[in-house]
Amino acid sequence: MPKMNPKGIYVNKNVRLDSIQVYGFDYDYTLAHYSSNLQCLIYDLAKQHLVNEFKYPDTCLEFKYDRSFPIRGLYYDKSKGCLMKLDFFGSIELDGCYYGRRKLSREEIDEMYGTRHIGRDQARELVCLMDFFCFSEACLIADIVQHFVDAKLEFDARYVYEDVNRAIQYVHNSGLVHRGILADPPRYLVKNDQLLRFLRMLKDKGKKLFLLTNSPFYFVDGGMRFMLQDSLGQQDSWKELFDVVIAKANKPEFYKSDHPFRCYDVEKDTLAFTKVDAFLPGKIYYHGCLKAFLQITKWKGPEVIYFGDHLFSDLRGPSKAGWRTAAIIHELKSEIMIQNDNSYRFEQAKFHIMQELLGRLHATATSSMTSEAYKSLLRELNDERQKTRYKMKGMFNKSFGATFLTDTGQESAFAYHIHQYADIYTSKPENFLYYPPEAWLHVPYDIKIMPHHLKVSSNLFRT
Repeated sequence: MPKMNPKGIYVNKNVRLDSIQVYGFDYDYTLAHYSSNLQCLIYDLAKQHLVNEFKYPDTCLEFKYDRSFPIRGLYYDKSKGCLMKLDFFGSIELDGCYYGRRKLSREEIDEMYGTRHIGRDQARELVCLMDFFCFSEACLIADIVQHFVDAKLEFDARYVYEDVNRAIQYVHNSGLVHRGILADPPRYLVKNDQLLRFLRMLKDKGKKLFLLTNSPFYFVDGGMRFMLQDSLGQQDSWKELFDVVIAKANKPEFYKSDHPFRCYDVEKDTLAFTKVDAFLPGKIYYHGCLKAFLQITKWKGPEVIYFGDHLFSDLRGPSKAGWRTAAIIHELKSEIMIQNDNSYRFEQAKFHIMQELLGRLHATATSSMTSEAYKSLLRELNDERQKTRYKMKGMFNKSFGATFLTDTGQESAFAYHIHQYADIYTSKPENFLYYPPEAWLHVPYDIKIMPHHLKVSSNLFRT
């Protein structure tokens, strides 16, 4: 089985980089990469808000963020209070459905939902937790539900979600998280000299660059200064790398609204009243909309590629507007490294062999084949397959397994959304340094759905 490149660029739709003239970037978890300490900060600030403002029990302050519990791409059912992982077609992952912090059994799932197959239409009624900031949200929701269950308190699961979501939004919109990060940048931000190399390489090739973020400018400025301070000259400014800098853009509304741009005065912390009909060098702009952005820049859709981490807020709008899209999925690197490890590859090969043998056994079985030997073999194969599934799952995340895959090796619902909205995806933007700027990025001919997944050779099944 071939090993995949943890720093590779993976292609869902063919992209010719020589035709891309404009590179756009989100800030959080795209240009800026954070340590796991950030999830603890968001979690702690949100639980404090729940207790202080929404009068949740003081015992909630004892909760601790569990970084081993959530993954990206989970769904929360507001009507039933379940946190779950879905597969590519909208079926509930059997070992990935939790009520609070307790995993539900197959019988409980069937009793609650009637069927494992929710389907994509019904899945739209669930809350999708897609970006990196959702780790703390998912964990806090599960902890609150578990607390109410343990305390034997009646509660409405919808209120739990709404309160936790409002608390998470508050700590972002109020600036609490921003100020916490800037108060101790080494604790939360990861320095990255390769990022500067990548951005300068694009500028040297004559590409246009823009930054489009929902974060306020002071926060972006403080973060960029810290991340690039070791590699950027004393007299240089990170702003000189970008032709346009837009903050507080309010994505995804940015892509469909008619809001005008406002020029932001950094010194006075005020917005100008004059109409913005051109983007001037060194200036910072707030708000705005895609329609006005395209009118001012005259940049045409297919020549623009936008990098972001949130599939809905960052990439769905640009993909519908004709831009090329690049998803930045930081956990992709670690998941590929696990896939490349010999212990995982052994279990994966073993799992596929079990699947193949079970398929052959079922294909040759008839209603008359009820011998003890047949039943014993069936039990043994099923047991061995189940053990292998648990081993593979535990290598990623003990609660929910891999981000892109279900326990049975099928693509997850998160993989479906990447396939839908991302032309290409990679673990960080600077991975483009390993590819020529004129490269043609092609969809591999032998992919199943996600091009970074390991291919199991048919040689395994030859007799």
